[in-house]
Amino acid sequence: MQSQDVAPRPSSSSEPVVDVEQAEAALVEHYPRLVRLAYLVLPPGLGRNRRVLTAHSLTQRALPRGRASASAIPAQPGGRDTDPGYAFLRAAVVRTALEADRPRRRGRWPRRGQLPPLLPQVWGLRLFPRSGGADELALDQRLAALSGPARAAYVLRGLERLPDAAVSQVLSAAGVADPGAALRQADRVPEQYALLDSPEFDPCSLQARPTDLVRRRQHTKAALAAAAALAVCGALVALPGGGWGPDGAAAPAYAQNPSAEAALDPAKLTRAAPSAWRTAARLDFAVWPARGDLTGDTALLRRALAVWARPGGSVHVSATPGTASGGPAGPPQLLYAGDVDNAHVVILYDGLRIVRYAEPRRSTAGAALDFARVDGATGAEASAVVLDRPDGNVRYLTAPWVTKATRRDLMRSTAAPVELDLTDGVTGPLASPAQQTGACTRWNVLQLAGDGGTHVLSDLGELVPAHLTTGRPAAPREASGAAALTAWAPFACSLGAVRGQGVRSVNAWRYAEQPLPDASGPAAWVCTRAETWRGADPRVLAQFRAPGGKFGAVAAKAEDVPACGARDPHVLAGVLWKSPAGSWYLLAAGDKATTSISASGGVRAAGRGNLLAVRAGQGARADLKGTLADGRTLGVLR
Repeated sequence: MQSQDVAPRPSSSSEPVVDVEQAEAALVEHYPRLVRLAYLVLPPGLGRNRRVLTAHSLTQRALPRGRASASAIPAQPGGRDTDPGYAFLRAAVVRTALEADRPRRRGRWPRRGQLPPLLPQVWGLRLFPRSGGADELALDQRLAALSGPARAAYVLRGLERLPDAAVSQVLSAAGVADPGAALRQADRVPEQYALLDSPEFDPCSLQARPTDLVRRRQHTKAALAAAAALAVCGALVALPGGGWGPDGAAAPAYAQNPSAEAALDPAKLTRAAPSAWRTAARLDFAVWPARGDLTGDTALLRRALAVWARPGGSVHVSATPGTASGGPAGPPQLLYAGDVDNAHVVILYDGLRIVRYAEPRRSTAGAALDFARVDGATGAEASAVVLDRPDGNVRYLTAPWVTKATRRDLMRSTAAPVELDLTDGVTGPLASPAQQTGACTRWNVLQLAGDGGTHVLSDLGELVPAHLTTGRPAAPREASGAAALTAWAPFACSLGAVRGQGVRSVNAWRYAEQPLPDASGPAAWVCTRAETWRGADPRVLAQFRAPGGKFGAVAAKAEDVPACGARDPHVLAGVLWKSPAGSWYLLAAGDKATTSISASGGVRAAGRGNLLAVRAGQGARADLKGTLADGRTLGVLR
């Protein structure tokens, strides 16, 4: 790790002073956020690969060599903003990122931020963040049109939540002559601050692609040929019996072989019979027939397979977490090839993954390749695949056993469903909740009915929608009935917390009902558990809903824990609640297997059963512990 030179200067007793240890602790704790800040402030003209490397370089060089004054650092109450070490690093990152956007002066050495980074370096690869949606692309274009100071002002407002006075202070410390003008220019860009936290602007979560392979091959052709000849001759001389070493009968690297050629041959694509699903033992993607008006377009299918195996630098590639993005091992199955809105779309399946290839109708520029893991999918989980996302809507290709598709607003359980057009398995468009910004006012879901039953699916920004269920984790039920829809309604917006996480299914379980003090009525305790296709990293939320509340409030959350799941369905959570009479209470609830709950720390109390309600002071903190019927201790969800 490199460090930034800070000239020693005296500081008054009122100025916060940052030493190396304090700054290093802040850098380690907040490194991803500081790198994101640098990436957003750097000029987009550098290109995504150089922006990524420069952002990491500038952040690592923000560490001071010795003690430094933090007098130009705005502090705000709460969290990292009260840490002078973090604020010093933030100011240093903004200053050096802005230097990269300033014109070079003739006769003067360029500033460090204007040069390619010495470290880190990655040879032979281009690194860039995962591609976002249309909203993220539009915001990136608007930010690119701003000056460096205006872009920094917008990012400090949105990403750091700084007020304008603090933004002006940071910009002044970074050497901006007119912070007010930068703020006024930033006002021209709509306030889409939530998008700044998207993977589109995350230089710590990267995709890798090769550099210019043709140029590299030209530059190293002679050296590679000599090295290959030397290696082959050495192996033949050293090994007895003319053997080829540890690879045995394997073909040389990059050699043609029948399996590799078959995987890229449109004529070898597998296609299920139109009626295969009627007699199959399992209703899964393997029995989907090939549909669409371009299933006979050999040139389109060849391009889709070739891009899958060797995506070029201009191809936008995305994959759900835990999904391999390599080429097919053998001939995949064709599920769809046709025109959708303004694109040619091909959907393929290789037994483990759904792959979507899309290209504009009139060219191949701007092609996209998306991967989603679907191993073991059956029934509801194999009922729909996203075909397209035009203008904030989403259009699905449904399974052959689906006979009816409707749209429901999950937040309004009593509203009648709206029937969608269903033509050759393709639905009409419906507004996608995965692309909505701002306040959550509705959550559209897809309800499918047919020979496989009735299922409710939610778009979470991926190729395969998540399956929604309700009830005890060991025996969840479909979320299509009136009672299930009513149970989901207050907690629909919480699905936004698991967008883009490779979610397979989400179950909502009302594990307790609690009579509130002061005769305030019954409250509901619900835990939602999002399972992923990769089997790891499930997301669990414990939510509390007071009587008459439109939404549930998140009381606790955890990741990669067995709580609220089929293996270990037990859950315990607590909240501080203010009664209509103005009194504060500590409320806690466990599932029905909880025989007692105790509180320690800021509130000391104990009670039998799975509920606890005791008076507490505003802002009190308590540690909760439960006991299960089998004698085990149940910790609070965290």
